Amino acid sequence: MKTASWVLLLSLIFSFCASGTSSIDNFHQAFPIVEPDPGHTKLRLSKEGLEAIERITTPIAAVAVIGPYRSGKSFLLNQLLSLSCYEGFGVGHMRDTKTKGIWVWGTPIEVDIDGVRTSVFYLDTEGFESVGKSNVYDDRIFALATVMSSVLVYNLPETIREADIARLSFAVELAEEFYGRSISSLFGQDVAFEPAKLLWLIQRDFLQGKSVQEMVHEALLHVPNTDGNKNIDMVNQIRDSLAIMGDNSTAFSLPQPHLQRTKLCDMKDGELDPAYVTKRDQLKQLVSSIIHPKIVQGRTLNGKEFVLFLEQILEALNKGEIPSTGSLVEVFNKGILERCLKLYSERMKKVHLPILEQSLVEYHESSLAEAMKLFEEQHFGRHHAKKSVVQLEEIDKLYRNIVMANEYQSSKL
Repeated sequence: MKTASWVLLLSLIFSFCASGTSSIDNFHQAFPIVEPDPGHTKLRLSKEGLEAIERITTPIAAVAVIGPYRSGKSFLLNQLLSLSCYEGFGVGHMRDTKTKGIWVWGTPIEVDIDGVRTSVFYLDTEGFESVGKSNVYDDRIFALATVMSSVLVYNLPETIREADIARLSFAVELAEEFYGRSISSLFGQDVAFEPAKLLWLIQRDFLQGKSVQEMVHEALLHVPNTDGNKNIDMVNQIRDSLAIMGDNSTAFSLPQPHLQRTKLCDMKDGELDPAYVTKRDQLKQLVSSIIHPKIVQGRTLNGKEFVLFLEQILEALNKGEIPSTGSLVEVFNKGILERCLKLYSERMKKVHLPILEQSLVEYHESSLAEAMKLFEEQHFGRHHAKKSVVQLEEIDKLYRNIVMANEYQSSKL
């Protein structure tokens, strides 16, 4: 089955990537690979960035930096790549919100990973929480970065807010959902989501006696809920949905490079805070140590395969009806559950009582199967769905009422 799937994949690649030469002369620059549509609600691919990736014949890995608007993501990426602001990714205070969508540095870093030559691309993402955008757009950017990357750097200023945890949780849920949908359509089978290495990067000068790893650990602990408070239950559910990350995450703190942030681009290393320079170099080593090639279907991807994979994911994200925030997932699924209950009820209304008990059981099982099929096709989120599906107990209640009505009608014969 796997061999046949990859034959299909390769044939699609060759049809998608017709022969031709690149229109780009200089790849030592940043290119957009995913851009927003004019309404900032959906995403579309950019030819320039795809060309930069398609030409790579070795396995690909990607390091993506995600975080709030104006939190220093582009400057951080330039530092990781040893580039100045004038040659690397556009920095916010120099240009008006340069990063729209997702951008890639066109020249990958070539590294040896377990004896395999690997091309590592660095991705810059549009910051969330800026004005003029919908939450759905932010969620798609975050989810797409989560799916594409081998290392996901979650860049946060100062501390970890509950909103940061909720956003990450929902992005992981979204990524897992649409990864499954897109890969299933490509290979005709379910494929487990393989999450990126998550690096919590907290940019602050003082941690008040605790390590950044302890800070992250405490932030992700379950909140005691002896009174069964629904709000606290939701907070803990958010943490549960991060279970897929497992031990696949680490944390790192980075002090501010200098108090005069608007002049950072004009400063050499000797002018920056020595503590920052030391920690930045440690961060480079850490990122290098956790990079691994992107794996799909148990295989690494070269440039053309990575682009096809990206196409499939983006198509699924743009087509899919999704809630706009993690807290709305249950509301979203609730509407689907109500449709499932309605479908079951309408089917069972066609049963003319009284009938034989075995016949009623068969009608029930057939109607339940139709309702569950509808739920499987339309529900959102694997983790949230497990909780939502419990609510299908309403069908059991309806069935018990029909059984009692059938017993009553039978007794009158």
